[in-house]
Amino acid sequence: MLKQSSEIQIRDPYVVPVEAEQKYYLFGSTDANIWGKGTGFDVYVGSDLEQWEGPFPVFRPEESFYAEDNFWAPEVYAYQGRYYMFATFRRKANGKLGTAVLTSDSLLGPFRPHSEGPVTPYEWNCLDGTLHIDESGKPWMVFCHEWKDISDGEICAARLQEDLSALQGVPITLFRASEAYWATPLPLSEKIKSLTNYVTDGPFLHRTAEGGLIMLWASFVHGSYALGVAKSVSGHVEGPWIQEVEPLFQSDGGHGMIFRTFDGRLMLTIHTPNRTPDERPIFLELAFVDGRLALKKS
Repeated sequence: MLKQSSEIQIRDPYVVPVEAEQKYYLFGSTDANIWGKGTGFDVYVGSDLEQWEGPFPVFRPEESFYAEDNFWAPEVYAYQGRYYMFATFRRKANGKLGTAVLTSDSLLGPFRPHSEGPVTPYEWNCLDGTLHIDESGKPWMVFCHEWKDISDGEICAARLQEDLSALQGVPITLFRASEAYWATPLPLSEKIKSLTNYVTDGPFLHRTAEGGLIMLWASFVHGSYALGVAKSVSGHVEGPWIQEVEPLFQSDGGHGMIFRTFDGRLMLTIHTPNRTPDERPIFLELAFVDGRLALKKS
């Protein structure tokens, strides 16, 4: 049975285009309540970004799995002949969020644990790890060090071992959320007492046609989820990184990634609105205007 994009509850959408099949594989946080006990991850398959077959289960944890809550943000990459999934889980052992690596021979799964639990630092709350292959072919993971640990959320990076099973070296901080002109602190609530809590969420790196390196990442503008863009001055993941003055999208949507359609269009996918259970995937065409990433005007 086919589903329209408007019928699919999903957060953190991630699309893998498969040219040989002329099919798009849509991954994401697919549990009905992603804030509680985790069920697993599903994938949807379609050819036009409008209608999708599925859901097809691609990951279900075994009883011995190291997490049972908060299964978030799966990203899937073809790497050295297999598929690797980077996904966030909350460890049973210490209650901390972390990004782990799973693997499969097929985009339809099943995905099985590849790393020994999350690869992010054990004592940190980390989320939304994304794979970056640098100019020399070396793998990195870029991820968020959550604001709940440090108030001003960070985007960090660390080299990965060649087989993607563990970090290789100490993470470095690329930038903090408050460095963006557009990002504002989380609104005060009973749970949030400080005026200085800034969120970093969902980094995704993209190499431009001219060889530049940009990063999508999400935060908030006066309580509304938003998507910003940062640019590496050096063209390398180590930066330094500078922030675009205005967000790319600020109408309560974010956690985006970029892919190309089979007819060559540069496309952004995000979820919006940022509330459960109403979040849905949308697809927006992109363009570079005066060297800056922008939503293409219809």
